[in-house]
Amino acid sequence: QVQLVESGGGAVQGGGALRLSCAASGITVSRLCMGWFRQAPGKEREGVAHIDTDGRTIYSDSVKGRFTLSRDNANDTLYLQMNSLKPEDTAIYYCVAEPRLRLPPWAWALVSQYSYWGQGTQVTVSS
Repeated sequence: QVQLVESGGGAVQGGGALRLSCAASGITVSRLCMGWFRQAPGKEREGVAHIDTDGRTIYSDSVKGRFTLSRDNANDTLYLQMNSLKPEDTAIYYCVAEPRLRLPPWAWALVSQYSYWGQGTQVTVSS
């Protein structure tokens, strides 16, 4: 059974940084497309970043240049380094995974494309 467990969320001032971690069990991350979604109060869940099994990364326009996605295959962990945080980054962040080699470029930000979801971790950025 695949499980995703996020950690690293918290409260930070605008301009600060956080690193989210997602530990996978039940499957090796090298066989998964993985990524992060987030959901702010009153808003729909949105895709933040995605990585294919070949290491190709995609970012939403709102985080491009500030967030960096990486994967440690040896430790089955996915990371999201978040720099220059803004109040609008405040949300619950969810780690996601899908047991496919890659997703079409148009599909990576669709909730329906991912079979596995973590429980979420709260990120709060104050102004």
